[in-house]
Parts: sequence; C-alpha cells; structure tokens
Amino acid sequence: MSLVEAAGAAEAAPRVAAVAARATVSGFLALFRSELHLTFRRVRTMALLGALAAVPVLIGVVVKIETGGMHGRDGGPAFLAQVTQNGVFLTFTSLAVALPIFLPMTVGVVAGDAVAGEATSGTLRYLLVAPAGRTRLLAAKFTAALAFCVAATLAVALTGLITGSILFPVGKVALLSGDTISLGDSLLRMVLIAAVVAVSLSGLVAIGLFISTLTGSGIAAMASTVGLVVIVQVLDTFPQLAAIQPWLFTHYWLSFADLLRQPIYWDGVLHDLGLQALYVAVFGAAAWARFGSRDITA
Repeated sequence: MSLVEAAGAAEAAPRVAAVAARATVSGFLALFRSELHLTFRRVRTMALLGALAAVPVLIGVVVKIETGGMHGRDGGPAFLAQVTQNGVFLTFTSLAVALPIFLPMTVGVVAGDAVAGEATSGTLRYLLVAPAGRTRLLAAKFTAALAFCVAATLAVALTGLITGSILFPVGKVALLSGDTISLGDSLLRMVLIAAVVAVSLSGLVAIGLFISTLTGSGIAAMASTVGLVVIVQVLDTFPQLAAIQPWLFTHYWLSFADLLRQPIYWDGVLHDLGLQALYVAVFGAAAWARFGSRDITA
C-alpha cells in the first residue's frame, strides 16, 4: 500500500463505520455529521467563507467613503442612499451583489469536489465498503453541501448586518415599494431572504454533485461547475434566448428583492423555488444513477 493509499484509508476509517451502519435515520445522521465535519474542517472551506464575509465589509467601507460628503445632496446610485440611510439595507445589498457570482462560485467549489475530491484523495473506495452505502453517502454529501449554502448565505447576511450597524444608522427600513417597516420586521425579512437565497442554490448543488460523479478529478469537477454557472448567467442576458431563460436555474435568483415589498410579491420567489426543486429532482436522480453504477477504482 502506497503512502497516499495509507493516508486515504486512515482518513476514511472513522467514516467507514458510519457508512456501514444500519440503514436507519440514526445511521444517516451519523454519516451526515461525518460529511459535515469533513466539509467545514477544510482550510479551503473556511477561506471561502472568509472571502464571502469580506464582501459586505468591502461594500460598506466603499459606500461609507464614497458617500461621506454626500449627506444632504442628491446623486449617486439609489442603493447607496438606501445603505447610508439604514445599515440594515447593507445586508440586502450584499446578498444582491454576492448571489450572481461569489455565492455560486463557492458553492460550486464545494459541490463539485464532493465526490470527485474523494476519488482524487483515494478515500472514496474505502467509504463504499458497505453494499448499500452509495445512496446514503450521496444523500449525505448533498445535505452537507446544502448546509454549506446556509453557512455561506449567513456569512454574507450577518457580516452585512454587523458592518451596516457599525458604519451607518439603524432604524426603520424603507422598502422598495416605498412602505416603511420596523427594525424587528426588517430583521424577519432578512431571515426570510437569507433562507430563500440558500434554497436558491440547491439546484446548483445538485448539478455540481452530478458533475462530481462524472470525473475522478476534483479540480476538473469544481472548474466545470463554476464555469457552468458563468455560462448560464451569460445566456440569461441575451434577449434572443428569452424562450429558454425562465428554465435556467439562475433566472429567478434575484427574485428575493420582491420580499422587500409591502405586500410581499411571491410569484417570482415561488417560481425560483419550484425551478430549484426541478433541478434537484433531475440532477439528483442523474447523480444517483451515475454514482450507483460507477466503477470506483480510487
């Protein structure tokens, strides 16, 4: 046994016990905890979360500097006025900035590496010693990637809230519809928006997991998943492709802005959640079919 194989066996050993557990809820939870620990103990994961947390700080500092002498004057983009008038709005602005690029890039890295990364490190075959382990292992990896989506979204939202509270006044929030709500209600809206944003990334998780089952190279899977996000968002900008754009998994990502209206406009959000469910069903099934029949040699 080579040193790489020995290292892979040693890393996989505590997780093999979870895979070999009886096919019960407790057995799945044990495997999920193992996958969760594997995901969040990596330096790369912490670096990705740190980079996401830096986005609201950067936006807040830039807005503070650029608008420092603008009080009482007209001018500047509309969202700058919203942020300077109420720091809570920095959370919403940061999510709007992070969702098209930064959040999907980090999620694509984690989802794309889920299976292919294990094959690269040589731990995957040790995890599949149990005959019925593949389905539960794939489900645990998908759930762990969803947990990362939640953590990534919270990293942006909470840092935005803290930074906005430090740099700008905090109080009643003026919604996009022109209505004003209390600070408590705005925090509830923030929680709801963060939940919608996290779920909006679930379709990408399923796609990344499927791509990860197609290759034994973690780098190739991550690059392919992130590249696909870029390509799809470019396609979503061409008017000539209007017929297919509502079916692109990125199309309704920014519909969470409708949650900042009074009353809340749910159509776009429900379209987004329904589309993500469709992608999860299709690509989740494809990942299961591929992973279940794959000959694992690494």
